[in-house]
Amino acid sequence: MKIIVLCPHFEPDTAPTGTVMTRIVRELGELGHELHVVSALPWYREHRIESDWTGRWMQTQRTAWGSVTRIHPFPGDDKRNLVRRAAGFVGFSILAGVAGFRAGGWFRKADAVLAMSPPLTLGLTGWVVGLARRARLVFNIQDVFPDAAVRTGAISNRRVIAVARWLERSSYRHARAVTVLSDDLRANVAAKMRPSLRHRVHVIPNFVDTEALHPADRMTAYRADLGIGDGPVVLYAGNVGFSQSLELVVQAARDCPEITFVINGDGAARSSLEMDAAGLENVRFVGYQPIERLGEVLATGDVHVVPLRAGLGDVSVPSKTYSSLAVARPVVASIDADTEIPRLLEAAGAGICVPPGDAPAFTAAIRSLVNDPERAARLGRSGRGWVVAEASPAAVGAAYDQLIRAIVAE
Repeated sequence: MKIIVLCPHFEPDTAPTGTVMTRIVRELGELGHELHVVSALPWYREHRIESDWTGRWMQTQRTAWGSVTRIHPFPGDDKRNLVRRAAGFVGFSILAGVAGFRAGGWFRKADAVLAMSPPLTLGLTGWVVGLARRARLVFNIQDVFPDAAVRTGAISNRRVIAVARWLERSSYRHARAVTVLSDDLRANVAAKMRPSLRHRVHVIPNFVDTEALHPADRMTAYRADLGIGDGPVVLYAGNVGFSQSLELVVQAARDCPEITFVINGDGAARSSLEMDAAGLENVRFVGYQPIERLGEVLATGDVHVVPLRAGLGDVSVPSKTYSSLAVARPVVASIDADTEIPRLLEAAGAGICVPPGDAPAFTAAIRSLVNDPERAARLGRSGRGWVVAEASPAAVGAAYDQLIRAIVAE
């Protein structure tokens, strides 16, 4: 089958959703599908187009399974500038639509369009491309928008919220299938759809590449780069945004001067977080590393943390959790109870969950694992075993293959 893929990031871009979609495409290619990807020029690491990719607004590369067309992402440095971000999303989505019409041949029939959100605007873009290519739309939801932005206060304007909710519901209605990462997200999305359409919402979790990410020695070259010795390291690796309650990490660093805390990533909240951590010699801020160093970065941490603000556990599933399990490191999660990550960690026997925003409990959980390396190692091994069995790329690729075949056959 011919599948058009619309996504905001794709290899070699370093965004987690880019890693996810890159592997899904590869798995579908291995299963014999022809895929034509439309994505952004690499820009995520520094919030501007990387120097090797400048000069053209649209570039197409042929691959063994089809093609990749990379387009201008209209990047912006300030995520708090909602007007600028919205304009960027709209510009990117329009350009993605044009590229989607030509991917694999101008307006030639395709079987399916697989579009990813965020940005939410790619939902209607995917629908329009599907109409033009006579293809069914599969809408992949990584984070439920605008719920997360509203709950964190990032969006408060009622008109903006109303437009976003209209766009969200319209995208769900026009999709032949909507895929989400957890039962929580399925309940959230289904509640916004007509009862007759709720059967179109399917849970397909993200995966982790357990071959590329595997247990490794904690004494990495990355430690040497940062000037860290053999002492305990607590690691956060991911987006440094306002959805992540990373002030808990800074507070834990104040309370545990004997532990080094590494925050590896970039995002809108990084500058304010660095100001908060000023004077703390045991906190290191490091920008995104090349994707080929991801395993080394993750192996550096003895304990990994996944902090998420209260009220977001049912609209967001931090994919970094799977990566932590893959390298056999225990996880301390500060997140809403009875949501996907606490259930995952309990099933995997891989970590400790505490209530969101509870700094004393968060710090106590970190200290308990650092002071009991045998327990930490046991949790890490258990998590590795679970993720190998339950979250392989092949299993996720097969799930998308079955779903796409089913909706095309309807």
